[in-house]
Amino acid sequence: MNYHKKILQLLMLLYSVLYYTQSYKEDSLRGMFTYQLRAKFDKRTDNRHEELFALQVGTKRAFFASAVSLKGDSVMENSRISTNNPDGSITLGWKTGIAIPKTNFNFTIIQSIEDIQYFDSAFMSLLMYKEPVIKNWKLMNETKVINTIICKKAEVTFKGRHWIAWYSPEIQLPYGPMKFSGLPGLIIKIADDRGDYDFELVKSVPTSKLKGKLVSIKKSRYIGATETTQAKLKQAQRNIQANVTGVLASYETTIIQGQEIIRQRQKEENKKYENPLELEKD
Repeated sequence: MNYHKKILQLLMLLYSVLYYTQSYKEDSLRGMFTYQLRAKFDKRTDNRHEELFALQVGTKRAFFASAVSLKGDSVMENSRISTNNPDGSITLGWKTGIAIPKTNFNFTIIQSIEDIQYFDSAFMSLLMYKEPVIKNWKLMNETKVINTIICKKAEVTFKGRHWIAWYSPEIQLPYGPMKFSGLPGLIIKIADDRGDYDFELVKSVPTSKLKGKLVSIKKSRYIGATETTQAKLKQAQRNIQANVTGVLASYETTIIQGQEIIRQRQKEENKKYENPLELEKD
């Protein structure tokens, strides 16, 4: 009996070592890039929201997320404290006076040659859906220098928008911002022809400084997610928001109810003028 138990333990140890080695190879940093987004979210105004996003490229996959969101992860990690209670239990919390950066972009996108995986949360649940890599790029015989980088042009129609991309064949990484990947080189700049969304590479870390480093995005952002569809993920998030609204409205306080009614009406009005990146659903 002990013999079989030792064999089982040895096999489990071997599996763990192999899994760790494979994970290490996949997530060894090959590239670290920062993109700036300039986006028009509201059709009523020409104001542009600006935010930085990180693209961390591993051996077999790339991770894309808001730099503000990643900074929030770091602040929370460094501010976490635990308190030992008299009854032996432990209370987890955060240091007082800590300001966690806020963003509306809390998703994580993992790009690979096989597919695109999109991760986001609905309250306490981490959800994920998969999409195929874009295959219908139209490569153009046109070049342009962007921030000293020689780029080639490509175009694609994706979910209701026509996009113009500039990629660098010299940087042989088939990745880019958001779900845009599959080109024979890193995407340096991509914008839709309406001028509503524009991603541009603004910073890169020299390869010499990445040696021995791993992708730094927390695994809790993508490990253990429940697979679903894009439509169901969005609906789950809407349901959570509706539940929060319902709880607030259920308080028997006229002021709270009145404020919530005003907020809800404003939200419905704003929704008419939303200008999302993806105009068409699958």
